Amino acid sequence: MTQRSLGEWLAYLEQLHPTAIDMGLERSQKVLARLALGKLAPRVVTVTGTNGKGSTCAFVASLLRAQGLKVGVYSSPHLLRYNERVLIDGQEASDERLCAAFAAVEAARGDISLTYFEMGTLAAFWLFYQSQLDAVVLEVGLGGRLDTVNVVDADLALVTSIGVDHVDYLGDTREQVAFEKAGIFRQGKPALCGDLDPPQPLLDKAAELAAPLFLRGRDFDLADADGHWSWRGTAATGEPVALPDLPLLDLPMENAALALQAYLLMGLPWSTGQIRQALLDTRITGRLDRRQLSWQGRPVELLLDVGHNPHAAEYLARRLAARPLNGRRLAVFGLLADKDLHGVVAPLQGLVDDWAVAPLDTPRSRPAAELVAALTNLGAAVKSYASVDAALEGQCAQATADDQILLFGSFFCVAQALEWLERHAQEGGVDGSAG
Repeated sequence: MTQRSLGEWLAYLEQLHPTAIDMGLERSQKVLARLALGKLAPRVVTVTGTNGKGSTCAFVASLLRAQGLKVGVYSSPHLLRYNERVLIDGQEASDERLCAAFAAVEAARGDISLTYFEMGTLAAFWLFYQSQLDAVVLEVGLGGRLDTVNVVDADLALVTSIGVDHVDYLGDTREQVAFEKAGIFRQGKPALCGDLDPPQPLLDKAAELAAPLFLRGRDFDLADADGHWSWRGTAATGEPVALPDLPLLDLPMENAALALQAYLLMGLPWSTGQIRQALLDTRITGRLDRRQLSWQGRPVELLLDVGHNPHAAEYLARRLAARPLNGRRLAVFGLLADKDLHGVVAPLQGLVDDWAVAPLDTPRSRPAAELVAALTNLGAAVKSYASVDAALEGQCAQATADDQILLFGSFFCVAQALEWLERHAQEGGVDGSAG
């Protein structure tokens, strides 16, 4: 059993449970008890939210690692390699270590059936425990209350934003979604929310658990100014703390503000210089991810973003509007069938000059014809391609040095683009580097 390769393990996990998503904690709790891991690390931070989970986790981890702490980060989904989901001290877990973790969970589960995500989450927990970390940062996969990550008690629980998404599992109102996300709160432990308008169920849950609640706009906040931003927060003692003149970031600064408040509550050293550098050093593949390419001898700028719901699209639109171009913005776009197509493309009206759409390499893809129809109804110039690769090459062929290619709409879309970049870099057709 332990001789399986990582690919073989992942294929095995995919057919282990009758459904891909099966919300609930009972199965995972039983297996976790059998693993007898104890607390994963002295500091456990759990992060949920409709958008911004990944960047918030990255900011928290960066701030902790700047203090020399050994940090584990669990996130999902991955773009190219499963290993991306489990970071230990800034490095992806190796195939060998992941295989050992899967073998440990497999031995512990006995006849308990686990989903792909449940097995992967428990395997990450096993790895973190074995690694003797100073802190772990855990990204919730779906919702909060019934997500496998929630079998672990957090010392700090963070909610980034609250919007309507995954309605089949979380409900179709912000109040229902907030109830699910507040499920990560723990008795007497700090709870933080970065949403400026948190629905009442979230406030009620914090009160019920006597969890100290830190709200953006009340206990912490940020303010933009020309060329910089500032932050204010509240220490655990109630004293105000401020950070002026912070450098602008590519990743969402409201998520940096939430991460700063979380870091402040941990009682760790507070060095403005270290904090500034930690924020600047934070990067996430596929999120406002700028790449400089050489295409047939011409420079081309590519911006990758996994925004796939209206909230993420609105944020992307604000960031694009703040950075006007000398040339045109050429989009490459694909979306899953269960996403709000109009809500994702409407915010980009007036910011994209030319659209190239394509189906994604998954049965869950929305047909390209539907993408064309929606964009045509908005008066957009749009062309349809058979694949993301073809759409990307079509936009590269017409891009000038002053243009920007924006590729967004889905993790699948960005993953296909990253594979294209790697393949063409190896062939010598594209020289891509992060900007």
